[in-house]
Amino acid sequence: MRIIGGSARGRTLKGPGRLELRPTPDRVREALFSILASDVPGARFLDLFAGTGAVGAEALSRGATLAVLVERDARAASLIRDNLDRCGLTDRARLLELPVANALDRLAAEGGQFDLAYIDPPYADSAARQEALERLSGHKLLTPDARLVLELPSREPPPEVAGLHQAPVRRYGDTALALYTLALET
Repeated sequence: MRIIGGSARGRTLKGPGRLELRPTPDRVREALFSILASDVPGARFLDLFAGTGAVGAEALSRGATLAVLVERDARAASLIRDNLDRCGLTDRARLLELPVANALDRLAAEGGQFDLAYIDPPYADSAARQEALERLSGHKLLTPDARLVLELPSREPPPEVAGLHQAPVRRYGDTALALYTLALET
């Protein structure tokens, strides 16, 4: 794994080793940041179920002003710290070593708002996908023009969530990216 673009381009990231993580493949990250390209510079980026931290690190490398990475597993959180340090990105990163629901509650209590959010729960956990999207849309953690991206298995349909508008799904082999925006209130 490596950083694909931006200030840390080419830096190698530590992989999951014996951790049971499924890092987002380089080609999917490259497609993701092609989709989000003009939205990343200056953005506040939220990376839920951060795993190795590769997606949050990529956002920082490409000019996000802040990335909050959420990962409850202590060993994965340690890996994220190492990867951010390797890339020289720790000064604009915040790691919350909490379950996603608790982290979102904390961020909401702090009044945090994000322009971009990436959600990559374990593929087998469809309930985590649904809950993360619902909590994000209900907590007012997103700016009005925010974009959310959900990574999920390409064979599964993305969840529909009240308050979110879903764009067409993009598929990359076994991986799909579902894009959402806040639904306009009428």
